[in-house]
Amino acid sequence: AKTARAFLKKIGTETPLQQLKLAELNEHTPVSAIDALLAPLLAGMDAGLLSEAGCPAIADPGANLVRRAHEIGIPVRPLVGPSAILLALMGSGLTAQRFAFHGYLPAKAHERIQALHELERRAEREDAAQAFIETPYRNRALFESILAVCRPDTWLSLSRDLTLATEQVNSRRIADWNGHCPELDRHPCVFILWREPRKKPQHHAIL
Repeated sequence: AKTARAFLKKIGTETPLQQLKLAELNEHTPVSAIDALLAPLLAGMDAGLLSEAGCPAIADPGANLVRRAHEIGIPVRPLVGPSAILLALMGSGLTAQRFAFHGYLPAKAHERIQALHELERRAEREDAAQAFIETPYRNRALFESILAVCRPDTWLSLSRDLTLATEQVNSRRIADWNGHCPELDRHPCVFILWREPRKKPQHHAIL
């Protein structure tokens, strides 16, 4: 609520901040509490969903609120705003005709290695960029796992601090990343893996 008020004060609102009612929704909010959050809308009031980090309802617990709004007939109106996932895809230069977002990879090392192998296979098999994120303090460990696990010719795009003054977007093959990693600790990042699809062998009939 504190950061939401700071944001609303910065952009300006017609209604004085003191008259706005703010309620918090996070990953710990039980499903049973969703209806209470939506009650003011059923009473005829307007409400907005703000995300403290990222785009509302995209890799964000706000999706639960939006889905319930649909179920009980409350109109939903999405508004344009920055999405780190789409910005990272735009800046990567990797294919975005097909892509998938996987959220957080497993924290346990052996499970994370298996996940990276599977994402690399999917990237090639489906010709689809595979995007994922990590808790900022574990970014370095994830980056090192990617370099150790993925094949040298796999592409890795790393987008850090998108929309901030410290923003960096870099795409390189795994073999070319050594010595080029930016500072990652405590910086929000989006990782994207992609492999160029294998060319199918051509079969020529002999007559």
